[in-house]
Amino acid sequence: MNESDRENATELHRRRRLDEEMLDAYDEELEMEVDDRLQEGGGFELTDDERVERRMYFRELIRLQGELVKMQDWIASTGHRLVVIFEGRDAAGKGGVIKRITQRLNPRMCRVAALPAPSNRERTQWYFQRYVAHLPAGGEMVLFDRSWYNRAGVERVMNFCTDDEYEEFFRSVPEFEKMLARSGVQIVKYWFSITDEEQEIRFQSRIEDPLKQWKLSPMDLESRRRWEAYTQAKEVMLQRSHIPEAPWWVVQGVDKKRARLNCISHLLSQVPYHEVEHPTITLPARVHHPDYIRHPVPENMIIPEKY
Repeated sequence: MNESDRENATELHRRRRLDEEMLDAYDEELEMEVDDRLQEGGGFELTDDERVERRMYFRELIRLQGELVKMQDWIASTGHRLVVIFEGRDAAGKGGVIKRITQRLNPRMCRVAALPAPSNRERTQWYFQRYVAHLPAGGEMVLFDRSWYNRAGVERVMNFCTDDEYEEFFRSVPEFEKMLARSGVQIVKYWFSITDEEQEIRFQSRIEDPLKQWKLSPMDLESRRRWEAYTQAKEVMLQRSHIPEAPWWVVQGVDKKRARLNCISHLLSQVPYHEVEHPTITLPARVHHPDYIRHPVPENMIIPEKY
């Protein structure tokens, strides 16, 4: 194979990966099989094996989401408190897993905490203070889409904290998490791991897809440039904050669908839930009043039926 053939093969592989990333975005929004005709002319031509894998993925996802509902019921009935932390590089797939976990759960019992950059006032507080306000009460689970580990990651790499603040974080975080565990809060921590090549593909997909460009921030671009610094920060973080009361678990995230299923399955294995019996629900008969009159809605209040 000459140099030109190698370049063509590399570009074909790259284009294929971008197509797969785009197709996964459709799945992400629809959570159903995309009709094969939809892909005609769009570059999305699935092999028979890929079609089988997609069917298996959706079938298993629905099954796992059914178990999540059972876990939610158990948490509500026992007053259990669960914190799940999702960390990882930008575009590692954290948001996709969180979306699948919460998709069929009660938002009053399962909340997502995705905190913005701290305000000027919050920067003067105890570092963990703004996160404490989002911890679960009895019967709740909270998913942190990034967490207090920002200090060990982005703040360290981007020089948003001093060396003293960084060291104080690692002195404090084990004690903070042990304190939560002693008070009955279960903490499960996930790090989503992807390769250099995979992050490049996902970033490039965001650049090319107008529906996903909002996901790409200047901080993401800078994180791409500082890949090695993030690797070093991650290694230190895993080593210095991996404790028995709140261990780290690494999710291999290159294959998004497998990562979602593996993470959800593992989370279910960490909680000692069982199916909770519910009383039989009987729909009451509607009460009819002979003097009830339903008044018509004014035509100018009804939205146009374009579809």
